[in-house]
Amino acid sequence: MIKTAVVTGANSGIGKITALELAKQNFEVVMVCRNREKAGLALKDIENETGKKNLHIEICDLSVMANVVETANRIRKNFPSVNILVNNAGILPQSSRESTSEGLEVTFAINHLAYFLLTNKLLPALKKTESARIINVASEAHRSGSFNPRDLQLEKGYSAMKAYGNSKLYNIMFTRQLRRELKGSNITAYSLHPGVVNTNFAANSDSFFAKLFNLGRFFMLSPEKGASTTIYLCTEPGIENLSGGYFSKSKPIEPSKTALNDDAGRQLWEMSRELASAVVEN
Repeated sequence: MIKTAVVTGANSGIGKITALELAKQNFEVVMVCRNREKAGLALKDIENETGKKNLHIEICDLSVMANVVETANRIRKNFPSVNILVNNAGILPQSSRESTSEGLEVTFAINHLAYFLLTNKLLPALKKTESARIINVASEAHRSGSFNPRDLQLEKGYSAMKAYGNSKLYNIMFTRQLRRELKGSNITAYSLHPGVVNTNFAANSDSFFAKLFNLGRFFMLSPEKGASTTIYLCTEPGIENLSGGYFSKSKPIEPSKTALNDDAGRQLWEMSRELASAVVEN
C-alpha cells in the first residue's frame, strides 16, 4: 500500500532532506512550500537524486490561516489518507513585532498556529491509516520561552528571541496535548530539537539573534545531520509508547518544566482553537 507524507517547509534545509529521505522510502511526499519557484527546484533536485516521481507541491503561506485551511482541504481531496505529517516550516522573527494580514503576530502564526491548524484539519486523513505519526520540529530555544495566557502573542515586551523561544515552547506543549487528545487512536505525536543547523533559516531576519546565528554557521550541523531525528521519528518502528515525547539526537529528553505543565498545555490548546476559529471564520 502506498503511504503519504506531508512535509512543510520542504524546499530547503531540514524539510528538503526529510522529503528526500521519505521519497527514497517510496512515500508519496507532499511538499508544502511558500514559493513555487523554489519548491519546483527542490522537487527536481530530489527527483534527480532519487530517480523517483512521487513528489507533489502544495503552495501555502503558513502565516495566513485561511491559506492553511485551503491547503489542508486540497491535500485531503488529493490524498484521502495521510501516514505522516511533519510540521517543519518556521521562521526567525524580525527585531520589531510584525502582524499578519489576519492580525496575528507573525512568529506565533507560522511557528505555532499553522502547526495547530494544519494538524487538526488533516486529522481525518491521518485517522484513515493503520498507523499515523505527527512530527513537530521544535528547538532547545524553548527553554528561554514562557507561557503567559494574558499575552500569548507578545503585545507587550516583544523581542525576537522571546517570540521564537515561546513559539518553540508552544510546539512541545501542543505535541503533549495532542497525545492526550488522540489517546486510543491510531495516531502518535512527537516533537524534537534538530540541533543548530546551517540553513537559510535566519536569512530574512534583522534581529540580533539572527546575526549571532549567522556568525556561528561554521560550527553548525549540516541539514543532513539536522534532519536525522526527524527521519528517525518518521520511520523508526516500535516507538508508539513514546508518543508525546521530546527528542534530540534520536533519543527522548526532558523539556522545560513549563513544557511539562499539562494544565498550561490544555489552556494553550483551547486558546489556539479559539484563535484559529475566529481568524478563519472572519
